[in-house]
Amino acid sequence: MFTGIVAAVGRIVQVQPYASPDGGGGVRLRIDAGGLDLSDVAMGDSIAVQGACMTVVALHDRAFDIDVSRESLKLTVGLDREGEVNLEKSLRLGDALGGHLVSGHVDGLGQVVSYAAVGESRELIIRAPRQIAKYLAYKGSVTVNGISLTVNRVIDQVEGSDITINVIPHTQSMTTLRNVKVGDKVNLEIDMIARYVERMITSSESPDAGAARQSFA
Repeated sequence: MFTGIVAAVGRIVQVQPYASPDGGGGVRLRIDAGGLDLSDVAMGDSIAVQGACMTVVALHDRAFDIDVSRESLKLTVGLDREGEVNLEKSLRLGDALGGHLVSGHVDGLGQVVSYAAVGESRELIIRAPRQIAKYLAYKGSVTVNGISLTVNRVIDQVEGSDITINVIPHTQSMTTLRNVKVGDKVNLEIDMIARYVERMITSSESPDAGAARQSFA
């Protein structure tokens, strides 16, 4: 579990192919941790890399390795080449929840439609694919490349929805949004609460579900 508050910008410095468990060709990445403190990180710990939850498989002086399966490579962007990545260690009990609850599971790829200066901030417009557009709402939360952001406007399109986000100077300078250009793909994760709301609305209770719950009371 994460919060979408980026702790540091690291850099993928090495990409090596390997045979992933899903039978395809994955990659092993070595990531320079940048300003991320690795003193309390152990083998097997989870770190969100550009919004995707990954497992640490090796530790070095100021770097760590992760394995990215072929399936993960198909569903994400920015994990197959050298370059800057947003980093966040997993949430611990007692940590401040500065953003929103983030699972680190990318739901879809959006495309940057516009990224223009508006005063001191920047207005980011992303076209989200149809399959996740219904989960995006005015003043709701969305995770973009691992960053917890607030949706300021939603405009439905035939191929999805355009969401508008205000990016303050601090977020621009302290995350990989400083590298974003029009046309770029970005990793999107919907608000976790939206998943449960949809499940509660669309699921139908089986006739013996009540009895099953009662037996475990």
